[in-house]
Amino acid sequence: MRTTADRIRQAVSFELIGIALSTLFGALLFDMSMASIGVLAVIGASLATGWNYVFNLIFDRALLRYRGTVRKTLPLRLVHALCFELALMLAFLPIIAWWLEITLLEALVMDIAFVLFYLVYAFVFTWAYDTLFPVSDTRGCAGREASAVHSR
Repeated sequence: MRTTADRIRQAVSFELIGIALSTLFGALLFDMSMASIGVLAVIGASLATGWNYVFNLIFDRALLRYRGTVRKTLPLRLVHALCFELALMLAFLPIIAWWLEITLLEALVMDIAFVLFYLVYAFVFTWAYDTLFPVSDTRGCAGREASAVHSR
């Protein structure tokens, strides 16, 4: 299990590296200034972070009310992920169009590019982070004994 300090380091490094990379790739891909895309990346990361908290709170409360548990099945996890991303895209879409003074259709293309980038980036970042900062599988004395038994 990761410590609170480790989780903070992971979240902050995820956002800072993500902002830097999405700014660079966005500016190159869409032939726009790094300053314009950089501000957009910071707004998007901030929006995603805030929305993550609010959405999970709403989703978990709805699950608790209608199912009596916050446990998610695989289909519920898919619904959760899709609803989160769609709502975030809808919220970010007018911001992109306004900030860059482009049409909603052009903003939609950029929005989809951001989502695809972060989908790949989250996978690669998490894998790299877990490799650089591995987590022990032990869960105290009982966990070590169980691990020892399974490794024989």
